[in-house]
Amino acid sequence: MTIKVLFVCLGNICRSPTAQGVFAKKLVDKNLKGMIQVDSAGTGDWHKGKAPDPRAIAAASAKGYDISGLRARAVGLDDFNTFDFIMAMDHENLANLRAMCPTGFKGEMGLFLDYAEDIDEDEVPDPYYEDEKGQGFLRVLTLVEKASAGLITHILRRHRL
Repeated sequence: MTIKVLFVCLGNICRSPTAQGVFAKKLVDKNLKGMIQVDSAGTGDWHKGKAPDPRAIAAASAKGYDISGLRARAVGLDDFNTFDFIMAMDHENLANLRAMCPTGFKGEMGLFLDYAEDIDEDEVPDPYYEDEKGQGFLRVLTLVEKASAGLITHILRRHRL
């Protein structure tokens, strides 16, 4: 059985592709790549087909993650049948997901940072309008790394892997 995780933000060019890249690398590092699959999407579709924001790519690359090959897509109804875990980056996107979620969704949906230890925040802040130096993107990476570790631990426990 393959467990599937979807990370969701607004446009799928900053936070959720960063989460996808970080989570995917952590899966490889823990020899879990074949057991857990990961993807990302946005609740909006205006960036469909675009690469992640160059600042997100640069910040990820600086910490050893390659997200340059990812392309934005919008969340679709099929995602609720496909994914076991749907992780929103913030309350607004979680509300959007809940509004579109069909009856009978059997997966786990919630805020990604709920899985991070030692963090007082519950939302991954949107760095899109941050300064040109990309400090917000580095902050996103730090939060995503902590939440990824916690979510992997949660999945392993929940599915007894």
